[in-house]
Amino acid sequence: MTKMLSFENVELYYDHVYALKGVSIYLNEGETVALIGANGAGKSSILRAITGLAQPRSGQIFYQGERLDGTSASDIVKKGISMVPEGRRVFPYMTVQDNLLMGAFTRTNPKEIALSLDNVLSRFPRLKERFKQQAGTLSGGEQQMMVIGRALMAKPKLLLLDEPSLGIAPKLVQDIARSIVSISRDEKVTVLLVEQNSRMALSISDRAYALSTGSVVVEGDSKVLMHDDRIKAAYLGEEL
Repeated sequence: MTKMLSFENVELYYDHVYALKGVSIYLNEGETVALIGANGAGKSSILRAITGLAQPRSGQIFYQGERLDGTSASDIVKKGISMVPEGRRVFPYMTVQDNLLMGAFTRTNPKEIALSLDNVLSRFPRLKERFKQQAGTLSGGEQQMMVIGRALMAKPKLLLLDEPSLGIAPKLVQDIARSIVSISRDEKVTVLLVEQNSRMALSISDRAYALSTGSVVVEGDSKVLMHDDRIKAAYLGEEL
């Protein structure tokens, strides 16, 4: 398999407090990889480092064989990396249509943008029903579908998802999970999923890394980790 992204011994600090302590991870093209762990474990810091929103103090990040750390956030988007942020971050007074089109701001071909928009609306029919509504009037689950659709409008090669199930009704969590699986399969997109719902994350990913206080503590095949006693006790809430 071709390696798409790799962290090599990355250290990241906020002021004098470390967020990542010598983290090394990788993603192969076409994989869905999950990052699981409690709040403050360092999951979102990995996404911030990838997107250029935080710069590592040491270590290296490579994307498709090229050095990524030190690249501006806008150039990183142009390289084919899209992020769905935690908390959805919609433009509440803009319509669903305009929110989606904001995701295509780096693209210039109107026909290709229109095709991507059709694909997003086919994937998320609720958005088609609410196309002219203000985004702030949507439910939490509908907003989550919209921000995933907005990220897809950039036609990414790598999709980063930060807590997509947070604050979503249980039934819609299943819909979001199925969407992630189908996006990876149909769009040939590599996915890095940050998720506190460890059971959901492990069920839809190929591999996973479990983090604690800024370090990777367990890694491996997701199906194997689902039955790992350490994962069961610490992340799945199962008593051993």
